[in-house]
Amino acid sequence: MPTAGVACLIALTLAGCSAESDGASDAAPAATGPAGGRSASGSPTTSPEESGAGTRSGTRAGPGYAPYVSADEASGNDSAGSPTTYNLGFVIADGRDCTPKWNGVDAIGDKAVRSRISALTKTGATVRVSFGGASGTELAAACDSAPALAKAYGDALDAAGSTQADFDVEGDELTDSDSVALRSAAIAALQKERPDLEVTFTLPVMPSGLDADGLALLASANRHDVQVSTVNLMTMNYGESYAGDMGGYAITAATAAQAQLKKAFGTDDSAAWRGMALTSMLGTNDVDNETFTLADAGQVRAFAEEKGIAWLSMWSTFRDQECEAGSATDDALTDCSGVEQEDGAFAEAFSG
Repeated sequence: MPTAGVACLIALTLAGCSAESDGASDAAPAATGPAGGRSASGSPTTSPEESGAGTRSGTRAGPGYAPYVSADEASGNDSAGSPTTYNLGFVIADGRDCTPKWNGVDAIGDKAVRSRISALTKTGATVRVSFGGASGTELAAACDSAPALAKAYGDALDAAGSTQADFDVEGDELTDSDSVALRSAAIAALQKERPDLEVTFTLPVMPSGLDADGLALLASANRHDVQVSTVNLMTMNYGESYAGDMGGYAITAATAAQAQLKKAFGTDDSAAWRGMALTSMLGTNDVDNETFTLADAGQVRAFAEEKGIAWLSMWSTFRDQECEAGSATDDALTDCSGVEQEDGAFAEAFSG
């Protein structure tokens, strides 16, 4: 039987509780993210992804669709699939201090980025600010205190007009226990100031599930009483020993992770699925022999619908198009998919 603190790790998405409590909602109200939650009054709340308003037209049910998009450059495929939410990346440090900047370059209040956010949200979609990513200096590695880090996160969220934060933690940052603890403390402090802040952790996964570092990050979040809406699994780039059925690997990875989350959270099957999101790298992956096809996308969508997974995402809208004839291999990893497709076809497959 898990302790109240362990159960809080994502029971927070169900009722809200404190790691110091007996399960009562005496901490910040539960995040109203895709897994569902309850407000301080105890009344149920849902996010667009959960309710299927993720289908802003109201005609599509099931997991929401929330692709990753560039903060400073529009793609002609951004609106394909009618996203519920856009994961806007990435906010990192400017390379010198604790100053948050888009891709480490553009000020968080950059006029072009503000205009871009306005265009993305004009149809009713929301924006989730994604902190971290695979490149640059993550803010938790640049800031020297939890208050400074919380301020950096808050400033970026305010500039974007968002109440949704995605913390994409990978590479060296995932293994750095000091920055992991600092991030957890900063997020917890920020949620005390902003009870409506929805938090997602985006973590690498293998077909065997989350690794020890990913589980340690979630344990750290629990110790600091972070209220988590979703754990977003990066179902991609598994390694040379994995080739072929990328849709099958995504399902295997999600199934393994669900068992881990269920155990860690002390919750039931459906709640563990509702606290999960999946992000695939469409087309050619960064690892040789890994290609995520349109058929794989349809397979993952059907699985997500069956299990009640919160939302699906992809890296990324600017890759959701066929490469021009004669383009170099590297181009397939930046501005096209590397497979035969119509523009926006992956978005349509993921959105159902």
